[in-house]
Amino acid sequence: MKLATLLPALLLSTSAFAQQQGTDSLKKHTAIVKEDYKDDWAALHHYAEADKTLPPPAANENRVVFLGSSIFEFWKTRDSDYFNRHKLYIDRGISGQISPQLLIRFQQDVINLKPKAVIILAGSNDIGSSTGHITYESIMNNVKSMVELAKLHHIKVILCEYLPINAYPDKIVAFNKIVKSYAAENNLTLLDYWTPLADDRGMQKPNQTIDGTHPNVIGYKIMEKVTDEAIAATLNN
Repeated sequence: MKLATLLPALLLSTSAFAQQQGTDSLKKHTAIVKEDYKDDWAALHHYAEADKTLPPPAANENRVVFLGSSIFEFWKTRDSDYFNRHKLYIDRGISGQISPQLLIRFQQDVINLKPKAVIILAGSNDIGSSTGHITYESIMNNVKSMVELAKLHHIKVILCEYLPINAYPDKIVAFNKIVKSYAAENNLTLLDYWTPLADDRGMQKPNQTIDGTHPNVIGYKIMEKVTDEAIAATLNN
């Protein structure tokens, strides 16, 4: 009787073990493999699907693309209502990007979307590099290339005086002078983010930032006002 009782138990145990092994093996084979994007230095994949699904603009649609890094990318989450209210404003910011990456993305994330205007906020991450290989001239060469591409495709350009960055305020001031001069020489709209956000030391005002680099909601509200004004002036020009 004991043997008769033991055999079914052993069979059940063996069957359960086999099923578990089969399940574990299946999980291994069906696990999602994370895509390797190391060959996509400019992160074109970041907005690739969104760009494909964005419908072409209507004939009289004043679409505006915001091209930049984290300042723009965080904007649509920290004050999402702004972009919800302005359906024709297309945010294409990617955190951490430098100007050559923006240049590589320009065809996909700007030209292909057929906007009436593009806002280019570039330079801070380049300036903040610790390698020592990036110069103001190299940054501006990338900016100039983007401007020339935009003009070729009849896209109006809005360049930005960068908002204060507490880690290297003097470098931002120097770079802004170059941008301002280039914008004036080429009859481009200059969007001044520096003046309304800087204190008397050239730092971001404490009540307008979360870390001395990125604005909080108060800071973004200020940026929204001057951005809307710059867009209106550009589109009406």
